[in-house]
Amino acid sequence: MAKLYFYYSAMNAGKTTTLLQSAHNYHERGMRTLIYTPKLDNRYGDGVVASRIGLKADGHMFTRDDDLARLTRADIAAHGALNCVLVDEAQFLSKAQVWQLTEIVDELKIPVLSYGLRTDFRGELFEGSQYLLAWADDLIEIKTICHSGKKATMVVRVDEHGRVVSDGPQVQIGGNERYVSVSRSEFKKIMAGVGRIETQQVSLPLIAR
Repeated sequence: MAKLYFYYSAMNAGKTTTLLQSAHNYHERGMRTLIYTPKLDNRYGDGVVASRIGLKADGHMFTRDDDLARLTRADIAAHGALNCVLVDEAQFLSKAQVWQLTEIVDELKIPVLSYGLRTDFRGELFEGSQYLLAWADDLIEIKTICHSGKKATMVVRVDEHGRVVSDGPQVQIGGNERYVSVSRSEFKKIMAGVGRIETQQVSLPLIAR
């Protein structure tokens, strides 16, 4: 039975690596997938979905104005049966687009695997994540750790000098040079100006239980 899955985590937990591995598993079995990636994130090139460990694949770029259900139907009409839809950086979806993902599942009977951050650098939900948490059939946390050794659930944004940023636009594309994953307790300390931050931390994925 097709379902909508939301795999969420803090930064650098291996979300894109997991997405690419899932796509590879389908391809090994002769099945066809469609990967959606937001147009605003072109760090690795337009339409390229890439992980920090070197894996990459071509994706279909989307903007917040695109109807993902319509695009999926058009892809099927042009290329034939589709076995899975995968969404990278799903936090950037609009409310309407998350609903469109449910239509892909419910009407087209195609599983949708979405991967994204749960909260931004202020500890607030992204729009896409908010509605995925509300409407997804299965919620799966991809775990990583803070420099304190605790599970990292929050994200801190830093500027080019490594100083913590507490205001600004919600969306600012970046990687290790801009974001650090920390535990909730460390997030509180850092935002209060009494904690430390390590911009060169190594995030180690843990096995979800």
